[in-house]
Amino acid sequence: MTTVLVADKFEKVGIDGLADLGCRVVLRPELTTADLPAAIRESDAKILVVRSTKVDAAALGSGGSLSLVIRAGAGIDTIDVLSASRLGVFVSNCPGKNSIAVAELVMGLLLAVDRRIADQTADLRAGAWKKGEYQKARGLHGRILGVVGLGQIGQEIVNRARAFGMTIVAWSRQLTVEDAARQGIGYCQTPLEVARLADAVTINVAATAETRHLVNAEFLGAMKPGAYLINTSRGTVVDEVALERAVREKGIRAGLDVFDPEPAGATAEFSNPIVQAPGVYGTHHVGASTEQAQVAIAHEVIRIVRAYIETGAVPNCVNRQARSTATHVLSVRHENKPGVLAHVFAVLSASAINVEEVENIIYYGAQATIARIHLGREPSAEAMAAIRADNPHIISVELATLG
Repeated sequence: MTTVLVADKFEKVGIDGLADLGCRVVLRPELTTADLPAAIRESDAKILVVRSTKVDAAALGSGGSLSLVIRAGAGIDTIDVLSASRLGVFVSNCPGKNSIAVAELVMGLLLAVDRRIADQTADLRAGAWKKGEYQKARGLHGRILGVVGLGQIGQEIVNRARAFGMTIVAWSRQLTVEDAARQGIGYCQTPLEVARLADAVTINVAATAETRHLVNAEFLGAMKPGAYLINTSRGTVVDEVALERAVREKGIRAGLDVFDPEPAGATAEFSNPIVQAPGVYGTHHVGASTEQAQVAIAHEVIRIVRAYIETGAVPNCVNRQARSTATHVLSVRHENKPGVLAHVFAVLSASAINVEEVENIIYYGAQATIARIHLGREPSAEAMAAIRADNPHIISVELATLG
């Protein structure tokens, strides 16, 4: 029986679905990063499911059975993917399942920034009526929205911004001039061009070394005075010191759902100068936190676990080598008998040749198979002769060089 440790809050439909797959589900939503290694060892979990809980090298190496970590969401910056890869642990995520939820929050933040909804609410609660102050909103209709990152979330934002009558310009690594024209949006060659053109900018990129402080002093300097910045991606994408300066000196307004750093748990003390700046409106990293999004993510987790249990394949795997380092493919057609592949691998091992990948295809009737073995280097003529000659069940052996 496969044990699944769920180390975060998770929808009941997901728990029930995993149980229906025959899994033993251990639900521990209270776990912290420090608690995780012991919980993995005690449960002997093969699969770990997390949302916000950070998974570090200590957790990944704490259980001999652990072979798959699923992030019940899109971002994987809370998981030590390099350590997982080194330890032979798959990492998977659920991209696109929260796209609508995040896009809805982006539009909510845009409206909140433009109409200063939080400030109005605070004044009303304090007994102050300031209609003269708050009737000066610019409005979104006819404004230019700049979208940095045009993945599934970016596309959903575009759909909603169009309904508000906004003009769209965008930059994305995959976006071409032709794609932009086909979608009816303005093409920008760089994020800085988006910053220069837009009245409001929404950031929708993954947290990587390349995107760290993508929104920096130069980016903010390129934005129009009084423009709006919305960030629902990750806090590390924005240089908050530079943003605070731009808010105070250029009148930039910002809607932020994410911060750098931010608490990992559901409740905590939070102190960050950026949220004290006038014109900054914040939420609690809740972009994906709608019932609809979480149910969709739960179903995706079930799909991933089912595929892994039944086939060994990992949908949405983020740490599988994109391209094998193999230099040659050895194709061995053979009778479907025990010991044939053991013989081939023994010859390769004796020659100190590493096997990168193996595919064994069975022909109709199960009388014969072909093994395609990706090798780290070319076998010698002697090794090839030994493979061919020393097992009576081998039909043919061919070697091809990978380009």
